[in-house]
Amino acid sequence: MRVALLTEGARPHPDRGAGAWCDRLAEGLPEHDFELYLLTGAAGLGSAARLSPAWQGAHDLALWGRRPRGRAPGTLRRRRYAWAYEELVRALVLPGERAGFGAGLYRLAALAREDEGTLAAFLGSAHARRVLERTWRLPGADTSAGQPLVRDVLVAADLLEQCLRPLSAPWYGTGPGGLGGADLCHVVGGGPAALPALVARHLHGVPFVVTEHGLHLREQYLGFPPRAEGGAGAESEERQARDECRSDDRRHRVRAPGGERASHEAPYLPQPSAGGTPTPVRALLLSFFRALTEETYRQAAILTPGSAHDQQWQRRCGADPARTRVVYEGTPAVDRPAAGPEPERPTLVWAGALEPGRDTELVLHAFARVRAELPAARLVVHGQETAPGYLAHCAAVAERLGVAVAVDFAGRPGSLAEAWQGGTVVVFSALSQRSPRLLADAMLSGRAVVSTDVGVAREVVGPTGLLVPARDPRALAGACLALLRDEERRSRLGLAGRLRAQERFAVEPVIGAFREIYLELVSQYPAFPEGGGVGEGNRAPRPFARPAEYWLADGTRGRDDRDSRDGRDDREASAGPADRADPADPEPGGGGAGAPESGRGQLAVVPAAAEERPEPAGPAGPSVLAEAV
Repeated sequence: MRVALLTEGARPHPDRGAGAWCDRLAEGLPEHDFELYLLTGAAGLGSAARLSPAWQGAHDLALWGRRPRGRAPGTLRRRRYAWAYEELVRALVLPGERAGFGAGLYRLAALAREDEGTLAAFLGSAHARRVLERTWRLPGADTSAGQPLVRDVLVAADLLEQCLRPLSAPWYGTGPGGLGGADLCHVVGGGPAALPALVARHLHGVPFVVTEHGLHLREQYLGFPPRAEGGAGAESEERQARDECRSDDRRHRVRAPGGERASHEAPYLPQPSAGGTPTPVRALLLSFFRALTEETYRQAAILTPGSAHDQQWQRRCGADPARTRVVYEGTPAVDRPAAGPEPERPTLVWAGALEPGRDTELVLHAFARVRAELPAARLVVHGQETAPGYLAHCAAVAERLGVAVAVDFAGRPGSLAEAWQGGTVVVFSALSQRSPRLLADAMLSGRAVVSTDVGVAREVVGPTGLLVPARDPRALAGACLALLRDEERRSRLGLAGRLRAQERFAVEPVIGAFREIYLELVSQYPAFPEGGGVGEGNRAPRPFARPAEYWLADGTRGRDDRDSRDGRDDREASAGPADRADPADPEPGGGGAGAPESGRGQLAVVPAAAEERPEPAGPAGPSVLAEAV
């Protein structure tokens, strides 16, 4: 089948790092034809010759940056654009009209399809800004973040235009490269990448799957857009995991969709004097992403979150549990050998971003208790400072606790494998553990893991590690001391954790899960959702004319031969009896010059008239139809 994979982020080039999630999916399912639809920056996709051979084709759309050129709609058409845009904005600002978001979205998509290049010009026009300002200031509008000022209207109009830009993408036809000709769409990452899938489903009935490794809406609420978790070929697994050590220095920064700064960023940020209270622009954009997420979850055929923790978040946003299946993010790091011998001195190793959310202070306070029991113990802290001044603060805490001489702030590690190698026990102290990637990588090293019981920690670590309450240095110190004093227990838990991570985060189960999901979806949806057109020889296509094995056997090899053979069989099956008669026979069913001789087992050719009005058997013998039977 033809699968259209939609995602947002970096370009899928092999030189950006091998083994990214989307590349592995396309390479693991060679029986399907994958085409990539990528929302990129102003630079675009680049040279198609550099694409991975796993992709049958690639299409890109600049989601952020300079607005694409286009002609403004005429007066009459502008009214229709304004009506649809106002309906969408009313759904964002009026609590009682949330249900109108989908209708306004699809009306804008239909207008963009009718008038190529006009939607972006309208959304960037003064008329659209007036519609936004008038609707935003209606009585009853949600202004809990403050009354919108003129600069707020200008920034919000610019950002909404970027968010809605996929509606005008040239991807919605049924020909080559069109989403209407795909068997299904696979959205990786959510957010604006789901807009083309929503439009394709609305126009052509194409089902779509949504995979989120880190929820887009949650990251927007936290103040920064998510990285392209599934960006095809974007980064290697190790580099993605190292990003967990950095976290994000954008914790309190909200940027334009895709990660680039908006041209007017300051009004989009929370006001420091207001204690982080969102601005009107931020509140409007969060309302847009919330409505888009709810519409995506409502229309998606299947949702595949990367953890049960994310599944709970999706349910709170309206996801149907019956259409939700947890598929862990596979990683090729499962083939990496376990860490070597432990260091001579008992060493705790911690990895993460140096920021308050990772609670490095908890580790320092717990280590002070550990060092009081084991004076030879050391603590190695791997990570990059993402909150200004936090590293100096942690160093001051270590000095005050009297353990500064035994604490090594080693900075960002060269590789995560090297970081785990240098420790006896791996410690995680975060207040919120949203992604299982870093935990799984530590478990794959074979080192025993101690973690705070937050987020995904319980479902990832399970019984193979020690879980302690957050913000409890006494419990954390007790767990670390229990493992540092018991070598046999460390070894047993480390091996069990490695086996658990290899089982849950291997690539093969992920590929198998999506193979089953794809086949299940195409079995539930008709092959021609719009009723089909006219195929070769002016014949109507037959849905499900071929079994599923046709698409799987031998992959793409020999498919052309099978297509030609099946096409010939279909033409013969659809042709009338008169068409199947020998052209040398002057009368079908008669005994002309080219007629075959009748004999046992020979099926006589039935005239069309005989098919319509079969004659009963008479004295002369059975009719031609009875003779044929």
